[in-house]
Amino acid sequence: MTMTGPLKLESEASAPKHETGDVFPWFALQVRTRQEMGVAQQLGGQGYERFLPLYKLRKRWSDRIKEVDAPLFPGYLFCRFNPQDRLPILKTPGVIQIVGFNNGPTAVDESEIQSIQTLVTAGVPNQPWPYLAAGDRVRIDSGPLLGLEGILIDVKRSHRLVLSVTLLQRSVAVEIDSALITAINPTRPRQSEKPNSQDQHVLVSV
Repeated sequence: MTMTGPLKLESEASAPKHETGDVFPWFALQVRTRQEMGVAQQLGGQGYERFLPLYKLRKRWSDRIKEVDAPLFPGYLFCRFNPQDRLPILKTPGVIQIVGFNNGPTAVDESEIQSIQTLVTAGVPNQPWPYLAAGDRVRIDSGPLLGLEGILIDVKRSHRLVLSVTLLQRSVAVEIDSALITAINPTRPRQSEKPNSQDQHVLVSV
């Protein structure tokens, strides 16, 4: 199977809030594989803001190749809710658990969610990618992904920016023109500050 196409967003604007008006943080939900969309619909029907990023997956059938929407993070979706009132979330059919540490839910970094949402809005080609924790960190200086930071890697003589979700240890790869990026505390010397290839990739992790 070949993975390609833009990432898509499923999210509702009516986020549950504290009595003070503050929006609750994002949490990652582990759900049954192939039930991500159904769980997202149920949570939306309960009034929760949920974020299920999708991408185009090309699947080969017996007589044709068909593009279908698939979860960018299989088995996971993101949801805003009050961690003190999480029982309705856990009782939602298809939900396995709330991702966290020390027997409690752990909020996902807001900036990491915003990075993925920015990627969705930009509509640039992207795909799931193995989680990376090392490499040169770069910032995009212009274009629809202005301000995003990620890890730059070389793949078949081109570059990719990786965005990661630290809590899930999952990553997303996105193409980027290397002329649009600036290094942040590079970990190794570069042969050139501006590679000649215009087919670059940036890996974004969440």
